Amino acid sequence: MTTSKKKTIPPPSGKKTRGRQKIEMKMIEKEEDRLITFSKRRSGIYKKASELITLCGAEIGFVVFSPAGKPFSFGHPSVESVVNRFLEQNAPPNDNTHPLVEAHRRMRISQLEQQYNELIEQLEAEVERGKVITKLNSRIKSKGWWEVPMDKLNLEELKQFGNNVDALRNRVCGKLNEKLATQAPASAPAPRSGLMDSAHMMNGYENDGAGPSSYVPGTNYGFPRRGQF
Repeated sequence: MTTSKKKTIPPPSGKKTRGRQKIEMKMIEKEEDRLITFSKRRSGIYKKASELITLCGAEIGFVVFSPAGKPFSFGHPSVESVVNRFLEQNAPPNDNTHPLVEAHRRMRISQLEQQYNELIEQLEAEVERGKVITKLNSRIKSKGWWEVPMDKLNLEELKQFGNNVDALRNRVCGKLNEKLATQAPASAPAPRSGLMDSAHMMNGYENDGAGPSSYVPGTNYGFPRRGQF
C-alpha cells in the first residue's frame, strides 16, 4: 500500500508591489503639453455631454476658456436656451418642438461632434509630427544634417534634404570662385589644380583634353545635382 504525498504550495514571498499609483493632480508646467491635454479633455467633455443628451434627453450648456483665453461652448438645444432657463427657473419648459425637428437637430449635433473629433485627431497627429521634426532637427544640429539616416525621412523631409544639398553645393562653388579669382592673376586664366582635375573627373571628364581646359563658373564640382540623390 502506497501513500501519495500532497504537494505543498510554498507561501508567497514577502515582496509586495506598490499597485496602481494615483497620479497627482497639478498644473502641467510645459505649455505645449498643457494645450494638448486641454484639447483632449475638452473633447472628452463634449463626448460625455453628447452621451448624456442621447441617453437621458438632458439639456446641457457649458462654457470653458482655454489656457490661451479662447472660449469654447457647448449646449443642447443651445447655450442661450440653457442659460435663460437657468436664470428663469420658474419659466415653463418649451415642449412645442416638433419631433422631426428635434430628431434632425440631434442628428446634426452628432455629425458636428464626429467632425470635431476627426479634427482633434488630425491636430494631435500634426502635433506628434511636429515633435518628430523637432527631434530630427535636434539630431541634425548635433551630428550634421548630412549624416541623418535618409530611410527614416518622409517625402517632404527628403525634399528639404535635397534643397539643403543644393544650397551647400552653391555655397561651395561660390567660395571656390572667390578663392580662385583672388589667387589667379587677373590677365591669366585660372590654373587647373589637383582639386579642379578631381572635380572634372567626378563630372565624367578625363584629363585628355575632352573636358573644359579652364575653370568655368557654375561647374558642378562633384556634388550631386538635383534629382541625382
